[in-house]
Amino acid sequence: MAPNDCIIVINAGSSSIKFSLFDGPSLRPALRGKIENLYAGVTRFIARDEQGRTVGEQSWADAPIDHQAGMGFLIDFARTHLDGRRVVAVGHRIVHGGIDYSGPRLLDEHVVAQLDKLVPLAPLHLPHNLAPVRSMMALAPEVPQVGCFDTAVHVGQPPEAQAFALPARITELGVRRYGFHGLSYEYIASRLPRADAGLATAKVVAAHLGNGASMCAMSAGRSVASTMGFTAVDGLPMGTRCGALDPGVVLYLIEELGMDVAAVQKLLYQESGLLGVSGISADMRTLEASEDPRARAAIALMVYRIGRELGSLAAALGGLDALVFSGGIGENSVALRAAVCRDAAWLGVELDAAGNDANPRGVARISAAGSKVAVWVVPANEELMIARHTLAMLEDA
Repeated sequence: MAPNDCIIVINAGSSSIKFSLFDGPSLRPALRGKIENLYAGVTRFIARDEQGRTVGEQSWADAPIDHQAGMGFLIDFARTHLDGRRVVAVGHRIVHGGIDYSGPRLLDEHVVAQLDKLVPLAPLHLPHNLAPVRSMMALAPEVPQVGCFDTAVHVGQPPEAQAFALPARITELGVRRYGFHGLSYEYIASRLPRADAGLATAKVVAAHLGNGASMCAMSAGRSVASTMGFTAVDGLPMGTRCGALDPGVVLYLIEELGMDVAAVQKLLYQESGLLGVSGISADMRTLEASEDPRARAAIALMVYRIGRELGSLAAALGGLDALVFSGGIGENSVALRAAVCRDAAWLGVELDAAGNDANPRGVARISAAGSKVAVWVVPANEELMIARHTLAMLEDA
């Protein structure tokens, strides 16, 4: 990869496309931006350079655009703002890779067709992840594309960590624990040893806390267990997702309340979590600023569930050397970190209150000097992880 070559990373959701541009073999961040409100309302685009300066902005007020039109616009924008750069590949975040994709893959029509078969496992995410891939194939077929899967890092977990206690005929259909946020956990595992070499072989629980939230137990950088399971609605309460739920509740919703599948899906994915409990907001910042008892209850429930899962994951590891906070909430909520660490004192966690209150930017240790368990903040950087995977695939090709 030459100095003027670049890699573009695409992270597509149901109503947005985020992109990042990385320069040269060092993968220096150069541009990032997003198109949001696809399909509905006013679709907006904004791009900024690494100094935060706006280098592109547009809106579509009369007619919102879809993923294909959004990708077409991004390709045109990139071509006019490359400043002599050459795009050598595009890397995509793809939520689900099933059991067959345990690492990055070059994306061609065959692989995309195989991934299409996994849509029933992630119907709210995978179609939107694949839409930009198809658009790139149609609009710029000469550019290699690499798929990076959020499930891949968890494929190597012990079989008992991946299995539900269901009949084999059901398990064989692919009903198992997959785990997600794998790209974030990969980045954390790669970044921690640079901050403290001893963490390369440590027993670590990482908490990726944002609108989507999960936790992962890692031994020497390898995933051992995770809170998310068959879908990304399992585990911790999230912004609008309920987290772990007794399956009997779903049966009750259907049989006693007469809810159909679509209504149950909307309830569990869009109307629950912090939003559902508080009745106010899915945004932790709004809840922390509120005096409403329902906001307090939502935060308390999330802290409690993090503590429960932390104990479970520490048991899966057979001990705990470090706890890592990441994601929007993990990186920015001083109060939540303090509450979680307070409840984890039994594990040997002792927070440096002043260090935590300073709310450090970047990778930082926030535990007291004598804490048996180190506590770190590691900002999420899934985009860089995707760029690294994409570069590696190019070099191996």
